[in-house]
Amino acid sequence: MAKTNIEKPTGFELDCVRDVYSVSSCVNQDFTDYIDCWKHNGYWLFDSPEVIREVAREKAASLEGANLFYYEAYEMEFDERQMSWTSFGPEPGMKTNVEVPEHKKLEGFDLVTFFARTSPECSPLSCNAVVEDVPANEHCLVRTFEEAKSALETGKFSNAEPGPYRIFGVYSVEWPR
Repeated sequence: MAKTNIEKPTGFELDCVRDVYSVSSCVNQDFTDYIDCWKHNGYWLFDSPEVIREVAREKAASLEGANLFYYEAYEMEFDERQMSWTSFGPEPGMKTNVEVPEHKKLEGFDLVTFFARTSPECSPLSCNAVVEDVPANEHCLVRTFEEAKSALETGKFSNAEPGPYRIFGVYSVEWPR
């Protein structure tokens, strides 16, 4: 995904947060509204930077200054009401052929809601200020997968947005030439 706004939002009083690398577009915006182009994959994201460029051309959206991110989702999702994990995968019938970047830098882990079961909805660390109760890094991401999983299992997100929740490894990637 390409994100066009990753600055620290007004009102974030935590000194540890410098900017926001959330998967959802509540705080840091996706480069454009892309769903109606139907070029996303079964995870409702993109398979490659080239597909992002195609959508940007189609929508006349600028990628100038946009940051490129690669996401890896944990194969289980957490139901905060049932306090249980279940598996999930790409939406059936939608082509998914993700190109793994040759060079990627792990920035941390985001916990994202999927109540409608389609695209990423909310990242409560930044959207609901759960970051005040869950230790995070300068990008408003949990530092380790184990900390992210524990935060869900111990109810740190129970009073945020309705889930299920998915854990994403968030990687920064250089735009390919």
